[in-house]
Amino acid sequence: MGKKAVLIGCNYTGTKAELKGCSNDVKKMQRCLIDRYGFSEGDIKILIDTDDSYTQPTGRNIRNALALLIKSAETGDVLFVHYSGHGTRLPAETGEEDDTGYDECIVPCDMNLITDDDIRELVDKVPKGCRITFVSDSCHSGGLIDDAKEQIGESCKDDCEDKEENGSGLGFVGTIIQKTGDALQSAFSHDNIAEDSTLTNRSLPLDTLVDILKQKTGNHNINVGNVRPTLFDVFGEDSTPKIKKFMKVLMDTFKGGSGAGADGGGFLGKIGVLAQDFLKEKFENNADYGKPAMETEVGGKQDAYAGSKKNKLPENGILISGCQSDQTSADATPSADRAEPFGALSHAIQMIIQETDGKVSNRELVVKARNSLKKQGFKQRPGLYCDDKHVDSPFIC
Repeated sequence: MGKKAVLIGCNYTGTKAELKGCSNDVKKMQRCLIDRYGFSEGDIKILIDTDDSYTQPTGRNIRNALALLIKSAETGDVLFVHYSGHGTRLPAETGEEDDTGYDECIVPCDMNLITDDDIRELVDKVPKGCRITFVSDSCHSGGLIDDAKEQIGESCKDDCEDKEENGSGLGFVGTIIQKTGDALQSAFSHDNIAEDSTLTNRSLPLDTLVDILKQKTGNHNINVGNVRPTLFDVFGEDSTPKIKKFMKVLMDTFKGGSGAGADGGGFLGKIGVLAQDFLKEKFENNADYGKPAMETEVGGKQDAYAGSKKNKLPENGILISGCQSDQTSADATPSADRAEPFGALSHAIQMIIQETDGKVSNRELVVKARNSLKKQGFKQRPGLYCDDKHVDSPFIC
């Protein structure tokens, strides 16, 4: 039985998105895997952005590391992934009435977002008889493995309630503003945390993402309505599969071709017109602009929808999230005479592993983490998402 891991930490040093504890989370988890769970150092791939001697956690490098981890797996192997960094939620951009979801994303250090659908595609490639545990100490991480069964959590409940509330008169923008305010408040009830600790949430607000993309591109016309086209424009071939699918459907519709998007009469409505203007300019300057997207396989326009759904639940993936999909996770920086910065979930997991000598089930770990965070004054609620057979399996191995 092989034991292999990929550990990812993004601190975004020197940017508007800067965090403090993510690289520390990774180093502690590396030590834990070696000392408690018998991993070999050579079988642990580390990606952090605070030390140039390590592979940088760009979108491309993260996807390549995860793909290699899964490609090298054999039946009976134990695979583990830990991500500490920002999470974000991309709202729908097609303008279609039935495209009302969100893409939950992790945020690599270069802002080349990786969506829940992208992660799900990787999990679906895990060999039979092999399982992969994904710990995501980031905001909006509930449901990060798309369609995984919710065992402990409230993300599915919250999503259903959101759909009902969308008819309450708040409207699209009002809903985003309300949810952003609720999320910012959710991580920072910290009556039991030392007053000299600095807390930051691991959520990348859309306006901050847009500002960073403006700085990277020099284009000041970027907004919520064309984030996906901008990501494709910046990263091209290195864009995630979900972004390429969105762009292919958009381009098929824009060109009036017979591809997957040709049946989408209302595709790219009120919000999508921004993307159409964006494309028009690009194709005028370069006829081959969309080649990386046009080579991507797409089943239909729904593949471009935010929060698109699969027909089958993933069997081999186990997600332990730092919070629910509409919540934020905390990044804590204690005073100089205390411990170094850390992620709230990562710190709780290390404490539980130490207390139990690593002998804890997935269910027990999440329940204990919830109780620990609650005692510390955090409102974030970790979640467990997996097939029934993995609920009481040992954490990692």
